[in-house]
This record gives sequence, structure tokens and C-alpha cells, in this order.
Amino acid sequence: MDGVTHQHGAAMTGRVSVAFVTTHTSEPQMIRVTELGETLSALRLCEPSAVDAMRASLTRHGQLAPLVVFDEGGSTEVVDGFKRLRAARRLGWTHLSVRRGDFSRIDAKVRLALLHAGSGLTELEQGWLVRSLYRDDGLSQPAIAERLGCHKTWVCRRLMLVEALEPEVQASVRLGLVAPRAAVALAALPRGNQAAALDIVTRRALTVRQTELLVAQLGGCDDAAVQSALLEQWASGAAAPAPPGPRPTRTVRSEADVTAADIATVHRVAARLQARLLATPLRTFGPTAAQLMAESLHALQPVLAALDRTIGAVTTPRGRIEPSNSPSTA
Repeated sequence: MDGVTHQHGAAMTGRVSVAFVTTHTSEPQMIRVTELGETLSALRLCEPSAVDAMRASLTRHGQLAPLVVFDEGGSTEVVDGFKRLRAARRLGWTHLSVRRGDFSRIDAKVRLALLHAGSGLTELEQGWLVRSLYRDDGLSQPAIAERLGCHKTWVCRRLMLVEALEPEVQASVRLGLVAPRAAVALAALPRGNQAAALDIVTRRALTVRQTELLVAQLGGCDDAAVQSALLEQWASGAAAPAPPGPRPTRTVRSEADVTAADIATVHRVAARLQARLLATPLRTFGPTAAQLMAESLHALQPVLAALDRTIGAVTTPRGRIEPSNSPSTA
């Protein structure tokens, strides 16, 4: 795109949209491959099969679209086109067509999210992007939310996801050994259990659904001996895997059923959260994750207070429906 472009990306998730980004891009120009940097590639997954497919495309059709780059500190960094760059290097190409963008590194990261809003970044890639803006660029969580056009709670969740995930698990995703969704499932486990579960996932090539089942079973028991026995069962293949095929469809429920289910869910989740907080000190998750969890817990207090006021309002004697002992006249 020439000149000034105004774009609004599709949703990064079902509820998160990328904010407007205004940039200037130059006319396409040729540049030596050796001059192109790819430090921002750490925020993206790049599977070998995708690079192979891109190499085949370049061989058959040549370069169909220029890379998007920006200048920083005397170097030229790629924002969009990492697969094309790596495929070109494998082919021994010396030059590629690029468009230079007039934007900062922070804007480049936001643009990266915008460029891939349609195809969608994985939750892990979103977490890497948020963590980079938070740690490397020093933006606050509200500032990141404003840049990405999303809610600050979404930013907090993505940040907590990558902070709570063992580096070994993240490295396995980058190497293509574990699916991103499986890694997200493993993030539900304490860090001390992630390595053992990761070993089972990779050695037995568990699917995402099987990984979710493993995590659910481990999360459902607090006894270390029971967890060890469960891990041994999964490692030996004795544990029953998730059945193949689509998940069963949910039945249609009435509003009363949904409300009753929500009440039961709040009871269950509140009790579980209280037990976890008492059993596992926040410091065990690492300083950054502990700080994020503490902030989230503080933010939960007014929500619970509002819910308490609402419960009091809707259960007053005037609004309460008293049970009747007289027979119905209907």
C-alpha cells in the first residue's frame, strides 16, 4: 500500500480487535537478503512445513508480494514476510523486494498483530507479543490494551499465560514438538508439573484433546503420590485417551437452568480458588506471574463486592418468592 494507510484488523480473538494504525510505506525496492534482520520473528511461530511450502511457491512463481520492513538503529527489520525471507535464504537468493514503513518498533509490533488479524495469531503468539511490549518496551498493561484495541483483562490473561508457562514448553512449541493449543493446556499446571507432562505429550505424541484430558486429571488430584501414579499410567499408555471424533453437542437449556448452573459454577470456582490460594503461595509462580496474579486478585474484589450487593438486592423479602403450601388452582 502506498502513502498513508488506515486499517482496522479483524478480531485477534472473538472479542479482541486491533486498533487503527496509521503508517507510511515506500514504493517497493530491492534489498540484499543479508541486510534484513528478523528480531521480531521471536514473536511468531514458523513451522518448517510452512517454510517448505513458501520455498516451493517462490520457485514456481517468484516473489509475489514485498516484505514489510522498518529501519531501527541502522538496521532493517522485517515486520511481515519471515517465511519468504527464510525460504529465499534456502534458495540462495541474494535480493528481495521490500516496502519500508515509517514507524517505530512498538508500532511495528502492533502492525504485526494487525497484519495477521485475519489469519489469527495463536494464544501463545499473542502472549509473546504482549510480553514483549510489556517487558522490552516498558508499556503498561492499559497502554498495551489501548494500542491493540482490546480490554486490559485480555492483556493480563495473555501475559499470565506466557509467564506461567515453562520456557521448555515454549521452546518445544517453537521446535514444532508441541501444538500451541496443547501448550496453552499445559499452562494450567503448576510449573513443577509441566516438565513431566510435557515429556509424556512429546514421547507419546498426544493430541490436543488428550493433553487437555491429562491436564484435567492432574489438576483434579492434590496428592503427589496420586499424581505420580497418574503420570506413570499415561507414560505407559495405560490411561484411557480421549475418544476420537467430535465433541458431543450441548443440549438447549432454559434461562433458569443457565442461572442455576452459573450459581453452582461460582460456588465451585470460588471454593477451588480459595483452596489453591491457601495451598500454593503466589511466590511459587515466579515474581512476574505472582505480581500479575496479585493485581488480578485485587481487581476481583470490587467484582465480588458488586455481586454481593446484587445478591442482596434480588433476595430481599419484597422480591423473594415464598413457597406455597396450598394446592395449585391452575
